[in-house]
Amino acid sequence: MGSRRTVLLRGARDGAPIAVGYFVVAFTLGFAAKNAGFSPVQAMVESLLNNASAGEYAVFSLVAAGAEYWEVAVMTLVANARYLLMSCALSQKLSPKTPLFHRLLLAFDLTDELFGISIAYPGALDPFYTYGAMALAIPGWGLGTFLGVAVGNVLPLRLVSALSVGLYGMFLAIIMPPAKQDRVVLILVLLSFALSFFASRAPFLSGISPGIKTICLTVIISFGAAIVKPREISCQMSVDG
Repeated sequence: MGSRRTVLLRGARDGAPIAVGYFVVAFTLGFAAKNAGFSPVQAMVESLLNNASAGEYAVFSLVAAGAEYWEVAVMTLVANARYLLMSCALSQKLSPKTPLFHRLLLAFDLTDELFGISIAYPGALDPFYTYGAMALAIPGWGLGTFLGVAVGNVLPLRLVSALSVGLYGMFLAIIMPPAKQDRVVLILVLLSFALSFFASRAPFLSGISPGIKTICLTVIISFGAAIVKPREISCQMSVDG
């Protein structure tokens, strides 16, 4: 269609600020990749295949801790589990006639930010809108990680350590707003900090790998939160007119 190019360019326009943000975040993730022993190319490929800050940081942290492959796989699945719900919601924005290959391509890079602009698309979502945003967001993430590792090998160690603080700032920016709005979330955040510190210091847990500890704490805390304060999730089907 003649309008397909227009939709693609519109997606690229809306995805440009996201790409810039991804570049900055991925740059700091590159420091974690460097500490885990990744080369610039290896880190870039990992970023291109796993475009998720929390999931990617989990991978680098577990690799640095010497975790087994299955531990990395399970933790990545747990860290990225929210995308299952996002996929369910975004599928309702697509026309029932949308081919399977379009659905698979959209699912490949369903990040928080791309989900946000895609779900806000007026009417049924045109996949090419999201493709336009992805065309900038994915390279921005991969290039940022590549340069983070490469520059991390050149910059002084003290400067790299200082810039790495930006990664923790990213996580604080993620958890603080919902913690302010919901007391239960705030309690869970504080509980997570406390239990993580306890698990790292408890002598009787010293024989358990950091990867296993992280997985167990994530599942236990999430399961407990679901029991204490379950949330009703309603899914409304969109009707194309």
